Amino acid sequence: QVQLVESGGGLVQAGGSLRLSCAASGRTFARVAMAWYRQAPGKGRTFVAAINWDDDNVWYAESVKGRFQIYKDLAKNTMYLQMNSLQVEDTAVYYCAVQPGVGLPFGSWGQGTQVTVSS
Repeated sequence: QVQLVESGGGLVQAGGSLRLSCAASGRTFARVAMAWYRQAPGKGRTFVAAINWDDDNVWYAESVKGRFQIYKDLAKNTMYLQMNSLQVEDTAVYYCAVQPGVGLPFGSWGQGTQVTVSS
């Protein structure tokens, strides 16, 4: 099992920035990729960004391209999400998850961190 702990959420004005962190522990060797998802009030969980753990491949949802950057620190076993030019529509609980094998779904969800963007 992999344990994930998110941090870095908060309240920010539109146009501002936040950096989220996701610290991984446990069976982290069994990991292909990690990702950020978010869940806005009254909506389902949606994909935000993902990063391969063994190379530099990254993927983004169209809604965050050019504003968010996902990256990792291998030494700290931590994934980050730098969020710039935040919009009210980015308000959500942000979760990180791990993909344990090629073709397998993301899982081992963290507890989430709240991001609130005010107008």
